[in-house]
Formats: sequence, C-alpha cells, structure tokens
Amino acid sequence: MPDVIAETLHELIVATRILANEKVLDAFGHVSVRHPRDPQRYFIPRHRAPELAEMSDLVELTLNSEPVRPIEFRLYSEKVIHGEIYKARPDVNAVCHHHAHTVLPFAISGQQIVPDFHLGAVVGHVPFWDQRDEFGDTNMLVVKPEEGASLARALGPNWMVLMRRHGATVAGTGIRELIFRTVFGSDNCKLLSQAMAMGRVDSLSPGEAKLTSAHQLRPPSTNRAWDYWVRRVEKAGLMPAKGGREASAKSGAASAKRPAPKSAKKSAAKGRSKKRR
Repeated sequence: MPDVIAETLHELIVATRILANEKVLDAFGHVSVRHPRDPQRYFIPRHRAPELAEMSDLVELTLNSEPVRPIEFRLYSEKVIHGEIYKARPDVNAVCHHHAHTVLPFAISGQQIVPDFHLGAVVGHVPFWDQRDEFGDTNMLVVKPEEGASLARALGPNWMVLMRRHGATVAGTGIRELIFRTVFGSDNCKLLSQAMAMGRVDSLSPGEAKLTSAHQLRPPSTNRAWDYWVRRVEKAGLMPAKGGREASAKSGAASAKRPAPKSAKKSAAKGRSKKRR
C-alpha cells in the first residue's frame, strides 16, 4: 500500500525543482502542499533556495503557519501567504509564490493579464493586490497574518493573483495542476508581452477560455506536462531521490558494509600475491 504522505512530499520537492528548472523560481519563491490527511496543516520547505530543497527540509505547519513540532532552522518569512489561502479556500491544496521575470512587468505596470493562447487559459481571471493600499509603506514582504489574509481575499475565487511591484501567487487543487498553471501562466505572460510589443493582442474569448481551461486541466493533460517537466529535471541532474538525502546516505552506508563479491576477493588476493613476489 503506497505511503500517501511520502508520495505527496516527494512530489512537492519535485515540483519545486521543476519550477526552478523552468525559470519560474530563482533564489526566492516557495511552493507548499496541504497535508493529504489533515486539511488543517500544510507542508513547505525551510528557508533556502528552491532548487536546493530536499525532503529533509520539509516542515509541517498549522494553518496559522506555526510549526507542528519544534524546529531549529529558519522558515520562510512569507509562509503566511500559504496558510491564509488554505484557510480561505478549502478547495486549494497547493500554493506557489514567485517573482518570475515574465510576470513582473504586469505586476509593475498594472497591465491586466489575459489568456492569449490555449494553454494560458488556465490562469483565468487574474486580480491585483496592492499591499500599500491597506498597510501603507512596508518592506514588501507578506509576513503578518493580516497581510496574508488580505492577499487571500484579493485572490477570491480565482487561481492567480498579481502582487503589485512584487510578484504573483498561484493556487491549485493539487500539485500537478498548480505546476501546470504556474508554468503556462508564466509562458502566457511572456507571449503577451511579445504580442503587446508587436502592437496587437488577440486574446481568447471568455467562452474559449472556459472551455479550453476545463480541457487542459484534465489529468491526461496535466500528467503529460508533468512527465515532460520531470524528464527535463532528470536531464538537468536535479531529480531528488525518493526518501531524500538521508535515504541516499543510508544506501551508501549499506553498500559500504556489504561484503565484497567472491570474484572481487579473489582479485584482491592475486594482487597481494604479486606484490609479495
């Protein structure tokens, strides 16, 4: 019987590596997943660059973004983004906060994101949130529960929200849907900027966006894209081992303790015999 929690946590680390490899996450940004058996908790890596995250870095938090167990390392300061969205949206099971350079021009200019190709339809309507409107001048980080709750309200029933002069937050019903929406949302913004530079944008109609989004978010599409991105992570040498660094260390230790094959012992004996001669 598969270990649902272990599978979920491994997929979370793979998702983090995918977004780093696809240039959505860089040194900053983070991905989380709701606990598959306890909706009042979620998992997120500790404070470090996403590409470096390991299974051993994952921390279990309450929806108040407090550690379930004592920890000795630093957590992301913006973890409340995740906790407050999970509180507000029971249908959301995965969240990503990022500062992709394809998306930032829209967060800076206030230009509305519209779906401009079929895969980009999954972004849906993208509202804006301006931290300054409610909280005045800040250091731009979403660190207080009330700030996270304000962002969750701005997201509303939608799946992506632009954070003025900061970045974006994306939600999904699961990890694979989240990654599909985050990657193709970034691609949509890149293409939209290029089309705007050419002087004309022909976006999808509301009906096209609704029908196309429903089609793209079916498992055959999300799984196909997931498998492709996983292969790219593997080719980049970024695929995490199942069980994390500890499993690899234990495997290495077990190999070191394992007795050498008889053929190896014979070869070693012959070598020692020749040295005596």
